[in-house]
Amino acid sequence: MTLIDISMQQFLAANPNLKFTFFGGKGGVGKTVMAGAAAIGFARQGKKTLLASTNPVHSLSGLLDQNVFGKETPVTGVPNLRAYEIDTRETIERSKVEIKQKIDYFLKFAEIRTKADAFVESATMNPAFEESAMFENMIDLMFKNEYEVYVFDTAPTANARRLLGMSSVYSMWVNKMMESRKEAQSLRELLSYSKKKEEKDPLMDYLLNFRERMYQAKELLTDPDKTAFFFVTLPEALPIAVIRRFINWFDEFGIPVGGVVVNMLIDKANVAEDSVEFVKNRVQMQDDYMKEIEETFNGMVRGIVPLFDTEVRGIEMLSRTTDAMFGQG
Repeated sequence: MTLIDISMQQFLAANPNLKFTFFGGKGGVGKTVMAGAAAIGFARQGKKTLLASTNPVHSLSGLLDQNVFGKETPVTGVPNLRAYEIDTRETIERSKVEIKQKIDYFLKFAEIRTKADAFVESATMNPAFEESAMFENMIDLMFKNEYEVYVFDTAPTANARRLLGMSSVYSMWVNKMMESRKEAQSLRELLSYSKKKEEKDPLMDYLLNFRERMYQAKELLTDPDKTAFFFVTLPEALPIAVIRRFINWFDEFGIPVGGVVVNMLIDKANVAEDSVEFVKNRVQMQDDYMKEIEETFNGMVRGIVPLFDTEVRGIEMLSRTTDAMFGQG
């Protein structure tokens, strides 16, 4: 079946400055595998590449068959490639300390005699806090600019959409915070017996720096020359429906969509007349959904990866996946 107008290889050739690539989709479709395969593809081109996981449920170490948790680690057998499972717990604990410092200062500024601990606990118990921490880690890596290419294995698409959309949300939040902060400062100066101006305000400095940081993140995430988000799907109803919905949402955020990769397609050449009915039925089902993929994502399919006869784990199998994704298999 030919439904690839522009292959992954051709897409990358047409976008030589691509620096940040993201792989997302419904849970269980093979995002980590596709991200790993793409990272090997970039490394083969001689580009210094980092494969990083922003998914709280990490699986990179299992995929690569080596421990890459907590630090950027050279991938054995693949020159130019490092991998990194971000330690969210460490980020969360560091963020708690930073938040406590900011709240302590604010309470002192407002002359409120209570401790910050209760506020910190309330803020960090929010389920979105982990996503926020992951986003911070992600943009830290992007801003360091130590690699030619970054490949991110993201959380399931619903989380990834929020994750990448945080740059817009943060900017609006910071602007509101700054307005409130200025009003509070003006009122404090007006009511103060002392006519001297307030001393340098570290919280306002933090908000200004934070706003600039979010602005820079948004600039990178919406730059079509540098950024592309690839969706991974199976030839099944639910993953297709999820991608259809989320492509529209990503368009709203202005995040460039690089295309769609179809995973786990059964090779018909391996299906004989005497194959079991289950396999024949799966092939027919996949045929129907491949037609739907062609109609729904017309011109957006970049690669089709077969269902292998063994699990994709270790560099040898991952390299086979790279060959398939880049049309070299």
